[in-house]
Amino acid sequence: MSRALHQRSILIRALRTSIKQSEQQVKSVHSDSGDPRFYSLIQQGNAMFLDEQRRSGILSHKITVNGVRLHFETTGDGPHTVLLLPGALGSSRTDFSKQLSDFDKKEYTLVAFDPRGYGKSIPPTRTWPLEFLQRDADDVNGLCQKLGLKQASVMGWSDGGITAMILAAKNPDLVKNLIIWGANAYITENDMKIFNSIRDIDTWSEAMRSPFMALYGEEYFRKQWSNWVDAYQAYYEKRSGDICKDDLKKIKAKTLIIHGIKDPLVPLEHPDYLHHHIKGSRLYMLPEGKHNLHIRYYREFNFLVENFLRSSMKSPSHL
Repeated sequence: MSRALHQRSILIRALRTSIKQSEQQVKSVHSDSGDPRFYSLIQQGNAMFLDEQRRSGILSHKITVNGVRLHFETTGDGPHTVLLLPGALGSSRTDFSKQLSDFDKKEYTLVAFDPRGYGKSIPPTRTWPLEFLQRDADDVNGLCQKLGLKQASVMGWSDGGITAMILAAKNPDLVKNLIIWGANAYITENDMKIFNSIRDIDTWSEAMRSPFMALYGEEYFRKQWSNWVDAYQAYYEKRSGDICKDDLKKIKAKTLIIHGIKDPLVPLEHPDYLHHHIKGSRLYMLPEGKHNLHIRYYREFNFLVENFLRSSMKSPSHL
């Protein structure tokens, strides 16, 4: 065997050994742990991959938080950690595939989680206490504690945006930057009419319905979607429509609110209200955007968010 071939053989064996070790490391990280070094172990596992593998790969994990096994995914190895919180019955992959794949992995480490009863965080079956979004925020905070995260930027879509606002209000030291879209702090009679109009999933387009059907199956999805509408009805009736209005003044994070002008689910009054009640927030209107603007216009969305995050790191706090 020539010297060049021999060296190549040694390199290939070393690479295979490294990948095998990294897979074993990731497997150990996947198991439940209360170790405060949990997140650093994930990063160590990532570091054993080649640059391109590390930056393009998406790793899956489960960990017990508040008595429930929560699923989350990580990708990237950048110094800036970003949490991604999905919308109603959403999951990391159904809601954030274009962010997980296209964000700059050298700048950011993305952590996308499935709320309890959603996605791969089943079991348990999703339940709907009166303040279910407040419970989700507590779960995200518990996840951050388990991962040893002291500070992060948070991106939240729809219900995830509400969860993100509650999280930021309750944990100002944790949430440095906040990006929300399709979110609202209260529910009106008109909002409930909109929600009830989409209760029956048979009225949805196939394109809207199929990702949920693939994730949950028809029975679970049909039941839980109806339960979601009922849960908002409870906010409307038992809390006079107030979801988290008092929390807005407590948000210290630099905040970017994005809204699609053509969003059929969230009327313009909601982003306007958030903009006026979250101190120092910025509001960006996407003329052709609908509720899923980060999916339909993901290039513009990602560019906007990444630039906001970069500028927030350079500029002093607005407080």
